[in-house]
This record gives sequence, C-alpha cells and structure tokens, in this order.
Amino acid sequence: MQRKEMKNNWQIKKLNEICDKGSSNISQNQLTKEEGIYPIYGAGGLIKDISFFQQDKDYISIIKDGAGIGRVSLLPAKSSVIGTLQYIIPKYNINLKFLYYIMNSFDFSKYKNGATIPHIYFREYSNEQFVIPPLPEQKRIVKVLDDVFSKVEIAKNNAEKNLQNSKALFESCLQSIFAKKGKDWENKLLGEIATFRNGMNFTKKSKGETIKIVGVRDFQKSFWVPFENLETVIIDGELNEIDLLKKDDILAVRSNGNPELIGRTLLSGDLKEKVSHSGFTIRIRLNLKNIYSPYLCHYLKSQKVRKELIKSGTGINIKSLNQVALSSLLVSFPKSLVEQKSIVKKLDALSEQTKKLEVIYKQKLADLEELKKSLLKKAFSGEL
Repeated sequence: MQRKEMKNNWQIKKLNEICDKGSSNISQNQLTKEEGIYPIYGAGGLIKDISFFQQDKDYISIIKDGAGIGRVSLLPAKSSVIGTLQYIIPKYNINLKFLYYIMNSFDFSKYKNGATIPHIYFREYSNEQFVIPPLPEQKRIVKVLDDVFSKVEIAKNNAEKNLQNSKALFESCLQSIFAKKGKDWENKLLGEIATFRNGMNFTKKSKGETIKIVGVRDFQKSFWVPFENLETVIIDGELNEIDLLKKDDILAVRSNGNPELIGRTLLSGDLKEKVSHSGFTIRIRLNLKNIYSPYLCHYLKSQKVRKELIKSGTGINIKSLNQVALSSLLVSFPKSLVEQKSIVKKLDALSEQTKKLEVIYKQKLADLEELKKSLLKKAFSGEL
C-alpha cells in the first residue's frame, strides 16, 4: 500500500511484520469423546467445549482450508481452533482489534490455491502491506470503527428483517387465500386433473438432436420457465413429441441431493423453439379445462404444499419425488375460472410489490457493505 503523503509516525509494514501465525494440529475427528469447559471453533463457528485450550489470550482465527477461506473471526482466550483454521497473533504495539479490521480490509481470494479443496498460505498473503499508525492512534481508529460498525450492523439487521418480512407477507397471503375456501370450491387429487412425465436423460456422449433443456438450476425462485437462459444440450436421437414442453405445462424438481429443492415448480409460457426438461424434473400437464395453470402453479408453491412434497420425497442421500406422490396430492380450487384468475391477479400484483421491496432492501444491504469497505479503506490510509 502506497501513500503520496504519510502522517507522522505512520509506517508502511507487511502483515508478517505486525503479526505471527500459529497452527492447530487438532482434527474434528479427535473431538468425539472430548468434554470440558474450553471452546473449540471450526469454519462454521463453535463446535463444542473440550478439556484443553491452545491460546491463553484473545486472538484472530482465519479459515485457511476449504469453504470460506480468508474469513476471519475474533475469538476469546482459553480456546482453540481445528486444523483447517489458523491462529493470527498480533506482535508488540499492535492492537488486536486493529489487526482484525486490517485483515477484514483486503481480498484473500487472489491468494487461493487448489480447486477441489481451496487453501491459502500465510507466507503468500502475509506480504500484503499496510500503513500502521502508533498504538494510541490504532486504538482511536478501532473506537471510531466500532461505533460506526455497530450502527451499520443495526441498519443491516433492520434491512434483513424487512427483507424477511416482505417475503413472509407474500407467503402469508398465499396461505390465507388457499385456507379460506368458499362454498364453490372443490377438492381433487392432482392425479385426477393432470398427467405426469419424467424428464429426459442424456450424457456428454449423446449424439443426436440439439435442444434447449430445463434443468434444476433453472428453478431458483422463479415462477416462469426462463427460456432465454436455458442450456443447450445434445440428446440421443431425435426429440419425441411426447417430451416436448408446451405452454401451461408445470415442471417440478423431482430429484436432488438438497431435499429443500424437491417440489419446486415452474410454469411454461409461450415457446418459440423445441424445449424439453431434464431427468431430475417431472412435467405436470393439466387435462381439465376448468383449472387455470397459473393458479395451480401458485398453489403448488404454497408453503403447506411444499412441505407435503418434501416430506413425500424418498431416498436417503438423494431425495426423489415420484408420480405416485404427486398423484395423491390434494388440490383445492374454485370451480369458477374467473375466480381462479382473480386470485392469480392478486397474487401476481403482491408478488411484484414484494420483489420491488426485496430489490430495495438488498440494495440497502449492498450499500451498507460498501460503506464498511469504504470506512476500512479510509482507516488504513490515514483519512479517518
């Protein structure tokens, strides 16, 4: 880090000149029978309390192996970390919290090594340079950052709470509509009103027609099939008519290692080319004209139905939703198409409002993160 003009008594120093690193030889497997009063931490936070500790003073931990590399934490005295983390100990005349803020101010990703299990090395990132003030000034900067960051954290918590509330508002409305059934509503099993077809299987070695395919990655939290972003694949032979996706078809995630994804749905709009869906999905095609497909898609996305579908998934490591489970799902709907369309219109309007609120709150969260980065940059360039 370079400056055109440096304050008196401020010095440019490498990270390894202001701190030492310490290693842990503790593996998580060793902790099975361990019990005690001293906390030990991993990448996800506190693991448990054990009978010994490696650090007798407060320190900084950094994840050096695996997911989350470069994430730093302030941890208490008389505690330890497992071997995928490392200890960072401040040297003489370096304030611990000041060092913590320093390590939060730069990007460790440029020092990442390895693809399967990423890792970073202290010997590489420790050559980063910083402008270091005298100890009293370090303490002053820490106090300023603590005060500002506490207010930023409150603002972030409020924004995150508002974001969750906006999502909960839509779900609450969805549940309320489907719970308050009128006299002119009826119940039918999904198998009575629709047919099902599992998606297509193909491999990199497949040789045949090139088509667009809807895969699990396309579901996310969308309502409509994102035709403009679909993957192009090569299948075996030619696409059969029965496997073509049509307007008003509903797709559901059939199989996935994450059970929370089971039963997620998408509605197909107008198609301009040949599109099918992968073997990890299942197609639901209505065979009754008195049910509005967007209504059914909203119904399938409701929390109550989603829980039913997730619960019905079979398998241990990879959960699967089969046609039998879908067939037995009870669907409630107004007999009147006009009422179904009115419900969809209300839900679509509320969904649009919710999305606008989400954009606002997400932008606020992003702005607050940028503010933190800006403050850290100013702090370590002598402008705070």
